Amino acid sequence: MTERIRLGATGLEVSPVAFGTWQLSPRFWGDQPKEDALGAMKVAYDGGINFFDTADAYGDGYAETVLGEFLADKPRDSLVICTKVFNHFNPDASRYPDLSAGHIRQRCDSQLKRMGIETIDLYLLHMFDALTPPEEVAETMESLKKGGKIRCYGVSNHSVEQLRAHRRFGAYDAVQPLYSLIAADIEADLLPYCQAENIGVMVYSPLHKGLLTGKYAGAESFSDFRKNHPDFQGERFGRIAGAVQSLKPLAEKYGLSIYQLVLAATLMHPAIHVAVVGIKTPAQIAEALGAMGKRISREDYFAVRKTLAIDGISKIKDARGDRK
Repeated sequence: MTERIRLGATGLEVSPVAFGTWQLSPRFWGDQPKEDALGAMKVAYDGGINFFDTADAYGDGYAETVLGEFLADKPRDSLVICTKVFNHFNPDASRYPDLSAGHIRQRCDSQLKRMGIETIDLYLLHMFDALTPPEEVAETMESLKKGGKIRCYGVSNHSVEQLRAHRRFGAYDAVQPLYSLIAADIEADLLPYCQAENIGVMVYSPLHKGLLTGKYAGAESFSDFRKNHPDFQGERFGRIAGAVQSLKPLAEKYGLSIYQLVLAATLMHPAIHVAVVGIKTPAQIAEALGAMGKRISREDYFAVRKTLAIDGISKIKDARGDRK
């Protein structure tokens, strides 16, 4: 039976692993073959993943367009689609925050058209807009919901206090924060709050931009945005990569790859419903599928955490805006 989990108070029934399309953002990841992405989406769908995550910011609409191609011949009720809104895009490719009512409505219509669907299952505020009052944003989201353009709404990249502010005015029932076993600071505040309030949590970058997959020795170089990321440079890169590699015997104990072990451990946190995995190729999503339904013992979970906490690595905060 295909595994499904209820995403908090949204009521959406989703796979615990979601297909993430951030990798279709050229300014972060370079050009990715569309055929690889479409092939990976098919592997995900055929393997039981029904939850697909995107945003208009990923390639300035490109990721949504590619996802729309994939959705064209699929039964709409077999899929749960999440996308996000935040940026006002200028003709010169610059952008600025804009969650004003008129802009959200315009973006939503454009996103629906790009994906070829009538309703967005989960619509997220991609980041916090300090200039638009939360009550105005909530009124807009409720209007879209009543009009049938969205089913549920939530936030991404918000602090717990920003989320509290929004929830005073609207039913923000899902969050998408940055989280991995080496960037786990939300365990101190956001996750307990979400757990207490029955808010659906879908974490992004659970493999820490690939660093927790076990495929790096710590001496590699990068041509994408990771070439400027401190976790992928010098001694620190080598130290983290070495810690990850040391998990191999534990992964083998469960018949898993390191990638699958880390993903399974991530999903053991009771506040985390879904891990959104960034995918470039069919092989990557095939490996992620192998983690669904897998659990490890409590003792081994904390062994993984201890291994990845070497030299305080797990306490290092990542840049919240590095994927936008």
